[in-house]
This record gives sequence, structure tokens and C-alpha cells, in this order.
Amino acid sequence: MSGMMSEKQTAMGVRRFGRVNWLGLRTLATREVMRFVAVWQQTVFAPLMTAGLFVLVFALALGRGRSEVMGLPYLQFLGPGILMMTVIQNAFANTSSSITGAKVQGNIIDTLMPPLSAGELLAGYLAGSVARAGLVAVVIGTGMMLVTGAGITHPLWAVTFVLLAALLLGGLGILAGIMAQKFDQMAAITNFVITPLSFLSGTFYSVEALPEPFRSLSHWNPIFYLIDGARYGVTGVSDASPLRGLLICLLVVVAVLYLCWRWLKSGYRMKP
Repeated sequence: MSGMMSEKQTAMGVRRFGRVNWLGLRTLATREVMRFVAVWQQTVFAPLMTAGLFVLVFALALGRGRSEVMGLPYLQFLGPGILMMTVIQNAFANTSSSITGAKVQGNIIDTLMPPLSAGELLAGYLAGSVARAGLVAVVIGTGMMLVTGAGITHPLWAVTFVLLAALLLGGLGILAGIMAQKFDQMAAITNFVITPLSFLSGTFYSVEALPEPFRSLSHWNPIFYLIDGARYGVTGVSDASPLRGLLICLLVVVAVLYLCWRWLKSGYRMKP
């Protein structure tokens, strides 16, 4: 009898979900997706309006007298940059706001208590960023094609760089959410790090037009390769080699996600 009791007590500490807790992972991923779907006016409609205003302002300000950029009409050149800038901001916002909000409200324990490993937590959070970034990319990409009348030259390249952008910025959002203790700190990271990096990465211009040392410095910014790679996928032209950009982005994504995994595994700045 005592032996059976001992076996039951031992079994309570054993992971009973196999190698992956699919139920817990699916639940977390669903929660992260429903977070932005429930407020689609802010997460989908607002980015579409912002992107439309950018296009409208540049079209009105520059008119038809704007010369071509890299052999493309300016609005056609501008479209992929605005699309990727919006994808970047939304992917970052999804994970960072989720973690920071849970910490500020004191319910982060609801995420830490379930039997989810660090890898499952990472995958669940990233699922929301990828879904939100993909939805925003489809909506804005459709609008972009209607406005410019141009299609997508290399769809696989475009999808690949959108996915890499969602993973990279989703991972950075996790790191920022872990570091921030309140919304003011998160706003500072967004305003002074993410937004400048996205704006100064060839979104509105070709980096080849920049003087030195700014041209060389741009090539050290991984977001430049995300935007440049997406532009190659949509239009077929780019400032840098898309293959080199793909390799650099893959390395940066792996490094960022590994750091996320380590912090989630250790509970760094997460446990109350």
C-alpha cells in the first residue's frame, strides 16, 4: 500500500504531456491571437489607415514629378517599405504588450503556473506575432497592389522576409516585455529603438543615396535587410543581395530567439 502511495506521489512530479504540451501550447497561441482579433479596429484597421495616410501624403507632397527610385515609380518603391514597417511595429507590439500588460496587471502568474516549457511559451507568444503580422501584411499588400497596379514578383521571397520580420520583432518584443516593468519603459523602447530602426532602414529611400558613414551603418541594421528583402520579393529590385540578407536575418533571428528561450527558462524578470 505504501509502495503504491509512493509511486503516485512520484508520478505527480512527472511531465504527463509527452515531449510537447500541445494543449497548453494551443491554448496560449489561441489567447495571443484572440488578444488582437478582439480589438481588430486597433490592430488591423488602424495600421491600414496609417499606411494609407503615408501613401497619400507622399503622393500629394511629391506628385508625379518625383523621379524614379532604383528604376521604379516612387509609390511602387515605397509600398514594400511601408508594408514591412507596419509588419515590424505590429509584430513587436503583440508580444511586448502581452507580457508587459500581464506584469503590470499582476496576472503574469497565469502564464507561468501552467506546465509549459520555455520553448512552448516562446512558440505560443510568437504565434500571436506571426498571425498578426501575416494578417496586416495581407491587408496592406492587397491595398498596395490595388493602388500601384503591380503584382508580386517573387512571392516566396516576400513571404519569407515577412515571416522573418514577425519572428525577429516578436522575439525582440518578448525581450522588451521581460525587461520593462511598466508601460512607460515599453513606450521608450518603442519610440527610441524600434521606430527609428524601422524608419532609418530604407523604408522611404534607397540607402545607396546616403552619404558615408550612414550608408555603411545602414548595412549593420538587420531591419534594413528585412525591408530590402521584402522589396526584392515584391518588386524584384534591392539594395543588397537578397541571399546575403536572408542569411543575416536568419542568424539574427536564431540569436534573438535563443536569448528569449534562455530568459523564459530562467524566469528572468518574469517571476513576481
